Amino acid sequence: MTDPVLQVRGVSHRRGSTQVLEDIDLALPPATLAVLAGRSGSGKSTLCHLVAGVMAPRTGDVLVAGRPAHPAPDWATVSLLPQRLALDPELTVAENVLLPAGVRRREPAAELLERLGLTAIAGRPARDTSLGEQQRTALARALVLEPAVAVLDEPTAHQDDEHVHLVLGTLAAAVGTGTLVLTATHDQRVIDTAGVVV
Repeated sequence: MTDPVLQVRGVSHRRGSTQVLEDIDLALPPATLAVLAGRSGSGKSTLCHLVAGVMAPRTGDVLVAGRPAHPAPDWATVSLLPQRLALDPELTVAENVLLPAGVRRREPAAELLERLGLTAIAGRPARDTSLGEQQRTALARALVLEPAVAVLDEPTAHQDDEHVHLVLGTLAAAVGTGTLVLTATHDQRVIDTAGVVV
């Protein structure tokens, strides 16, 4: 069996007086599409932020490739597609996608713009695109370095049926390169394609 690239051990987390997560244990191998499923408010986004290293757990450990997830590691190790997309509105779609590769002086993963239906708008400023196009741009940015772990929070929330299929194909391709794709979602189409559902 392949060693896990992600280990969550005894993690509990509170937000104010609310216990969001309690005693969570999870171990996931590379090259897997894993889905966090559950009702709104069940802690999916919190767990995503802990894995991405955006915050540290109150108790327990989150390890990515054997190292603590917090503080956030390089995007070549763990990337994040948050619900608030955080694109630079002045940069073009292509510039937003390629930003992590340029900052790290790494060759970007090929074909992401085409795979996500963004080629025709690649030169357009992000502010002049639809919310669905912005979400696919942010998804491409999260996958451009072929990270060990890609954490995706509701990656199909703003997609119509046609574009959901593009997103699912892109997630499958990322898994094919060895990435653990950890996705929080309510979308049954994503859940149905997952290798692991938590």
